[in-house]
Amino acid sequence: MSVRRWFAVRKRERFLGSWPILSGSEKAPQGWPGWPDGKQFAFVLTHDIEGKEGLPKCRPLMDLDKKWGFHSSFNFVPEAGHVIPRELRETITDAGFEVGVHDLHHDGKLYRSRSVFTRNAVRISRYLKEWDASGFRSGFMLHELDWLHDLEIEYDASTFDTDPFEPQPDGCGTIFPFWVSKPGGGGYVELPYTLPQDFTLFLLLKETSVDIWIQKLDWIASHGGMALVNVHPDYLRFGGEPRQQSTYSAEDYEKFLRYIRRRYGQSLWNPLPRELAAFVKERIKEEGGTRKEIGRVVAA
Repeated sequence: MSVRRWFAVRKRERFLGSWPILSGSEKAPQGWPGWPDGKQFAFVLTHDIEGKEGLPKCRPLMDLDKKWGFHSSFNFVPEAGHVIPRELRETITDAGFEVGVHDLHHDGKLYRSRSVFTRNAVRISRYLKEWDASGFRSGFMLHELDWLHDLEIEYDASTFDTDPFEPQPDGCGTIFPFWVSKPGGGGYVELPYTLPQDFTLFLLLKETSVDIWIQKLDWIASHGGMALVNVHPDYLRFGGEPRQQSTYSAEDYEKFLRYIRRRYGQSLWNPLPRELAAFVKERIKEEGGTRKEIGRVVAA
C-alpha cells in the first residue's frame, strides 16, 4: 500500500487539471431528454463487497443509506472463496435494494484473453440468473466493453469519467450513462462512476474530509449529470470497531449522505442502477433504435 500511495500522490500532481473534474465531460449527449419528473440530476449509490470482512457490514451500510432516504446496489464476488449467503441477498432485495455481480474471482485475470473471458462468462451468467441480477462490474475496474456482450446484462458499471489511479486509467470522458451497441442489434447501458471511489480518497490519498466528494457532486449537479459513487463496506469502520489503516469511519460517509439530502432534498433522482439502465434503454427505443442512441456509441 505504501508504494502504491507514493505513486498515487505523484500522479495526483500530474493530473490536477483532469481529476477529480474533467473539463468537457459535462457535455450532455445528443438527444439527452433530462431526468424523470424534471429532477436536477441522478445520484446512484453502489457498494462492492470484495471479501468476507465486508459481508457483516452490508446490513448496517444498508441501514445508513435508508436513514437518509437512499437506495443502493450491493455487488458480490461470486467465487471469492467465501459463501455469499442467500439470506443476505434476499434481505437486500426485500428492502428494495439491488444485488449485482462483481467479477468472478476478483483476481485481475478476467480479461487475460478473449478465450478466458468467454469461458468465465458462462459461469458469470449462471450467477446473474441465480441472483436475478441485471448488472455487472469487474474487479479493479478493468473493462473490455465489447466482450461484455457475452453476458446477459442490462448494464455494466466498470468504467469512469476520469480516474488516473486505476490500473486501466482510460476514462470514458462523460458524466452521463451511455449505450453500448451490440453488432446485429441489442446492447447494454454503461454506467460510469463519476465520484472518486472511497478507497482512492480515504485509503490511497489519505483524505480526512469528504470535501472532494462534495466538490465533484455539486459540479455534476450543476450540469444535470449522473453522480455515481462506489463505497466498499470492507473499508468502512462502524461505531465500536477498532481503528485500522485499511478502514475509514462510516461517519465520513454519513456526512456525505447528510450533505446531499440537506442540500438537494427531493430535487435529485436516486434510482437503483437497474432502474437507471431501464430509463436509458427506454429512451433509446423512443429515439428509434440502435442508430440513434442516447450517449456514446462504443461498438456499432
